[in-house]
Amino acid sequence: YFSSDIDWVGIRYFARFFSSPYVLRLIRNTLFLGLYRLIIVFPLPIILAILLDQLRQPRYKKVVQTISYLPHFLSTVVVIGILKELFSYTGVINYVINMLDIDAIHFLVEDRWFRPLYIGSDIWQGLGWGSIIYLAALTNVDPQLIEASIIDGASRFQRVRYISLPVIIPTIAIMLIFAISGIMGSDFTKVLLLYNESTYEVADVIGTYVYREGILGGNYEYTTAIGLLMNLVGLILITGANYSSRKIADYSLW
Repeated sequence: YFSSDIDWVGIRYFARFFSSPYVLRLIRNTLFLGLYRLIIVFPLPIILAILLDQLRQPRYKKVVQTISYLPHFLSTVVVIGILKELFSYTGVINYVINMLDIDAIHFLVEDRWFRPLYIGSDIWQGLGWGSIIYLAALTNVDPQLIEASIIDGASRFQRVRYISLPVIIPTIAIMLIFAISGIMGSDFTKVLLLYNESTYEVADVIGTYVYREGILGGNYEYTTAIGLLMNLVGLILITGANYSSRKIADYSLW
């Protein structure tokens, strides 16, 4: 039942968000973390998959794969717990730094270290698992092409460039579309566990702001509007990325 006395708020909550004193900081931090993940984290599983594909010792290849996959199965809470133990002021990293007669660093308090720690943990946790889909795509490489290229004197780099990469380009294009659509969606749980008041300037993202305002502050209408806005941005990004991929590389989701 909807009462006729309910007022239509229109764009009131959207206007409230964009007039917030924190809006520029939130958008900047969310965008930077998303771009860093796209530029730094996205290509690394591709490189690892190609390197693993070039290994000709199955036992060594399985060991490397197993070691690289294991961090994915650790929860974000455990990963951040390990990170804090290593990089705390009295942690292992500062212990080694002190042994080198260098002053200890406040990794978890100084805002300049937040993004390197965030991206580094992302790489460690997702590198091996992210390479699985590319390794699967590389199984489509025709062994006869590899044998023919070896006979023709192609180097390993040339075989990767002219045989392996063209095979996985469609997979890369699809995964890139998904990655671009998630630029504005940083890992909320990881940021929430890793940041603190002294790192708000570089760490506070839209997701943590929504958590504080919605869950802790009870402003459900306001944060629902922000969530709707973020979903709209994600829709625009994935549509634009899909269109660009179809025009440039002739690969797309639809």
